[in-house]
This record gives sequence, structure tokens and C-alpha cells, in this order.
Amino acid sequence: MAEHKEEPVLESVMDKISDKFHGGDSSSSSDSDDEKKKKGSSSASSAEAMKAKIYRLFGRERPVHSVLGGGKPADLVLWRNKKISGGVLAGATTIWLLFEVMEYHLLTLVCHCLILSLAILFLWSNASTFINKSPPNIPEVKIPEDAAVNVAHTLRYEINRGFATLREIGHGRDLKKFLIVIAGLWLLSVLGSCCNFLTLSYIVFMVLYTVPVLYEK
Repeated sequence: MAEHKEEPVLESVMDKISDKFHGGDSSSSSDSDDEKKKKGSSSASSAEAMKAKIYRLFGRERPVHSVLGGGKPADLVLWRNKKISGGVLAGATTIWLLFEVMEYHLLTLVCHCLILSLAILFLWSNASTFINKSPPNIPEVKIPEDAAVNVAHTLRYEINRGFATLREIGHGRDLKKFLIVIAGLWLLSVLGSCCNFLTLSYIVFMVLYTVPVLYEK
């Protein structure tokens, strides 16, 4: 009888020990599964971050519109209004063709345009009484004081910042900035020897007018 009583006791002890081992195995397996899930989610998030950095060149996190300052100038450069941007591009191209290809001079062009405009308006105003038509409505053009002040403040700020940068470079505080400025000036000198100032300005204008919109696309 004693042997029969000891057998169920031993069996119950063995069952408890086996349950503990199985429970430990299941908990360790669940912990390992959780760790795998965490690692998988972290690797997925890092992969998405890398894709975002690859999608945005140099890891830039801001859109091009905000980088360019926003507002109407950024809309103009990014071709938000194709008619206005196309008109600006056509005007710049016309000016370059007149001065560079046709070898027109600025003073001559301004004088010829004024002569033609004033002659047309004068003849139209005098002929309107004979042909029973209304005279031309010439608008009154004024430069707003606020706009002129804002432009002057902006130019003043940029010029002062350029002088401060040159002064800092002259003091020898930043070797990297010194090398960048020297390389930029040398590149400008090489480009200046290949073409004149107007052609160089037109090339810079075309680059600034096309590269941002292509990068955004």
C-alpha cells in the first residue's frame, strides 16, 4: 500500500517539473519571437528611412519649394504657373539673343524701344480725334516704396553677409570654407575666359531655372 501511495506522489512531482520545463521553453520561445518581431520592425523602419533618403537626394527632408524660400519666386522657378515661367524664359532668351547674337548694345536697345513706343502712342493719341476712336489708356506706373525698401534691405543683408564671409576667411578660421571659395573663384575665372559675362549669366539663369524643377520631378 505504501508503494502505491508513493507512485502517484512521484508522478505528480514529475508532472510539475515537466510543466515547469515546458513553460520555460514556451516563454523563452515567445521572448525570442518577440525579439525577432522587434528586429524585423526596426529593420523595416530603417529600410524605409534609407529609401526615403535615397528618394530625396543627399537625404534632404524638406521639399524643394521650401528650400527655395517659398512664395512667388519659388513658384516661378518650379514652373507652378507655366505661362509666367515660360514668359520669363522667353524674355531672358530674347535679351541674350539681342545682345550676344545680334550684338545689340544696351543703350541703343533702350533708346530704340523708347522711340518706337513714344512714336506709336503719340500718333495714336493724335489720330484718335480724326478716326473717332478713344485715345490710348496709358497706365500710371509707380514703384511702391515698400517694395523698393524690401529690395534694398535684402541686397544690403546679402552684401553684408558676403563681406562677413570674406572677412572670416581672411582671418583663417575655416579651412574648408577657404578651399570652397578659392575653388569657386577659380572656376568662375575659367568660365569667364571661355565666355563673356552675359553668356555666363544666361547659363547660370538656365541652370537655376531648369535644375530645381527637374530635381522635383
